[in-house]
Amino acid sequence: MANSAIVQKLWNYCNVLRDDGMSYGDYVEQLTYLLFLTMADERTKPPYSQPSIVPAEYSWPTLISKDGSELFEHYRKVLEELGGKKGLLGLIFGKSQNKIQDPAKLRRLIVDLIDKENWSMMSSDVKGDAYEGLLEKNAQDLKSGAGQYFTPRELIRAMVDVIAPEPGDKICDPACGTGGFLFLSHKFIIDHYPNMTKEEKRRLKEDTFKGWEIVQGTARVCAMNLLLHGIGGNKEMPIIVSDSLASDPGDRFEIVLTNPPFGKKSSVTIVGENGKVSKEKEIVERDDFWATTSNKQLNFLQHVKTLLKPNGRAGIVVPDNVLFEGGAGETVRRKLLHECDVHTLLRLPTGLFYAQGVKANVLFFDRKPASETPWTKKLWIYDLRTNKHFTLKTDPLQRKDLDEFVQCYNPSRRHDRKPIWSEKNPDGRWRSYDYEELISRDKASLDIFWLRDESLEESDKLPEPGVLAQEILDDLEGALEQFREIAEDLGEGKETN
Repeated sequence: MANSAIVQKLWNYCNVLRDDGMSYGDYVEQLTYLLFLTMADERTKPPYSQPSIVPAEYSWPTLISKDGSELFEHYRKVLEELGGKKGLLGLIFGKSQNKIQDPAKLRRLIVDLIDKENWSMMSSDVKGDAYEGLLEKNAQDLKSGAGQYFTPRELIRAMVDVIAPEPGDKICDPACGTGGFLFLSHKFIIDHYPNMTKEEKRRLKEDTFKGWEIVQGTARVCAMNLLLHGIGGNKEMPIIVSDSLASDPGDRFEIVLTNPPFGKKSSVTIVGENGKVSKEKEIVERDDFWATTSNKQLNFLQHVKTLLKPNGRAGIVVPDNVLFEGGAGETVRRKLLHECDVHTLLRLPTGLFYAQGVKANVLFFDRKPASETPWTKKLWIYDLRTNKHFTLKTDPLQRKDLDEFVQCYNPSRRHDRKPIWSEKNPDGRWRSYDYEELISRDKASLDIFWLRDESLEESDKLPEPGVLAQEILDDLEGALEQFREIAEDLGEGKETN
């Protein structure tokens, strides 16, 4: 069957189940369970002839052979039993439930949609792209909250293009969500190194990537996404379900690419003996961190530094507050500028992320050995925010919108960069600031802009009303989030006193 026909088939069936009230997220989960079972069965046959990790009594043929209420009950039992296993089975089936309420539709999904194809023989691009399409649809469903786990793929592609991973690099995402950074790094290596040896291909598949994800359901989807894109072995996947900030894992990597979850403060809810509910800030204390704080993004930034090998390369999405916040924020920035080569900052436009109210950036830096003199010499900044307007539905960010940034970054000759901005070209989006300029700024703030905002000066340069309304909404959402945090802090101080 043609690629487009398979994708269309998956979509059509999704719409049938959505008529029964099933969300995209529920559909993706059920597909994950069933695709895993059928692919495990396919691999027991030639040309693979591998032993299955799924016990025979819960294998794919046992589902095919049943119908009606017998199938319904057996499917429930399969999910329950496999969910109790360890390793890859536990990762895929942990806490799984059957969300398909109609036995006839379950039978149709198994026999007519999934069993008709040979998923193991299908190219990774086809099945991976189909699954990715469902994940993006799920991210667009704001009620599901899945958008926080989904980074726009065009942004990831540009980040991977400038980091330029190679065979042999160990690559990590400590907040991997649905796995975009990992599988697109995999695709980059395959596309750019077509003549890898058999051993290099094996290492790429089984021993290159590692991800951490705190939410079980998201980790399951990530594992399936990687599997469909040709990453991971038959017995284990490189995904760990845990809070990656809890401790230093000891592993070190050549490359870390990540978009940690937005939301400034970490806190836990505590119910007292009298039933009174209070929130306690979750402060991460680690010997390898420069500053102790409850700011999740500052903690992730410090964690990424820890994960890097000497001369390792990082690209991390951070909200604006990481660039300007005082206290722990200033400490972390000054330490980062001194101990690492913080060489590039990409200022992102609004309208990229499914989480509203987010103003974000990508910070690129290399970890360096201990030194008395600062490693950062120049910070190059590309401003993709000023006078740029994107929306998720009508004018989404495309890879070509990042072409100039990638060209300016100059991945193959990073130390040979040329500014676009100059006194003669004040609209240039690319310029550099020396280390001394950066640390002499108030709080060593990296929140730097230099372009004229046309909409403030010329009414005819205002964005479309819909875009303007969304930008105002984003600003209000961001302000509300900050007020919530202030109110929580004041409430906590009152209770302490």
